Amino acid sequence: MLSFLAYITWNTDPILAKLGPLTLRWYGLLFMSGFVFGTFILSHIYKSERTSPRWVDVITIYMLAGTILGARLGHVLFYDPDYYLTSEHFLEIFKIWEGGLASHGATLGILLACWLFARNNKFDYLWVLDRIVIVVALGGAMIRLGNLMNSEIVGEPTDKPWAFVFVRDTDHLQPAVRPLPPGAVQVAAQPAIRPDGTQTYRMLPEGTPVAPDSPMAVPRHPTQIYEAAFCIFLLVLLYSMWNRTKDRTPRGLLFGLFVVLLFTQRFLGEFLKENQEGFEDKLPLNMGQILSLPLILVGLWVLLRAGKDPKNPYGYAPRDLGEEETNDKKAIKV
Repeated sequence: MLSFLAYITWNTDPILAKLGPLTLRWYGLLFMSGFVFGTFILSHIYKSERTSPRWVDVITIYMLAGTILGARLGHVLFYDPDYYLTSEHFLEIFKIWEGGLASHGATLGILLACWLFARNNKFDYLWVLDRIVIVVALGGAMIRLGNLMNSEIVGEPTDKPWAFVFVRDTDHLQPAVRPLPPGAVQVAAQPAIRPDGTQTYRMLPEGTPVAPDSPMAVPRHPTQIYEAAFCIFLLVLLYSMWNRTKDRTPRGLLFGLFVVLLFTQRFLGEFLKENQEGFEDKLPLNMGQILSLPLILVGLWVLLRAGKDPKNPYGYAPRDLGEEETNDKKAIKV
């Protein structure tokens, strides 16, 4: 009945367009779209709670810096410190355009960025986090779709009818066997060596014929789509919960729930993924699962305490929207 799905061959070019010396990539477009659309949602939330939307522009700058720096340093420190923390490769840390971003590092960067924003602008920290996780869920979905367009962070081989054959994922090509497994596609690629000495493959120029011994791509779980769909679910759930209570949302409720659900899904979803680095093959759990466990515990701690501070059950933020509108009217009269 599902035979019409019978595996999807995914051969999408990660480059959307080339404009002279500039290269526009799907990942970059989707990454930034999360911030752009997120500002509209966050502005609506702030206005609904009588907080000036001008704060959205401020926190967006904090968030952008925290997300990029945290994600990059997370990749460097959690996944490949032996490579980057050497005199030979240290400057490559700053080559973000070459890839290498870690979502757990981005989480820590966002937490730090929100703390700095709250401290510098007299917002309650958990009030900020309870609202920001709504748009972080949207951003997470966009980033995972960007991973899909890059054919990266792929799942384990599977025979499910909705499986994707990631033709451009050279890190997980396999030597061809005869007969080819169902859905497998041979790829014009040749063996190559990574900087760390491990073996991978390199795509040959477009139009190169496939040789009998060319490697093959096999059907895999499209884990990027699974995670993107879960982030959309979180977006709908968290926004619906906030919309019912708004400025009377128990302090820490949305943040705690977001962290518990997101990183529980991440922990379980890693069982369907290929490990990103070779050293993870020797671990009982991969790095994504190890890093998720303490975040789940933090989320549970915040969730259990949500709204229970009698002196500050809902958090606080400047209620300055009316003041701003009054100033605008005075400016118009002048």
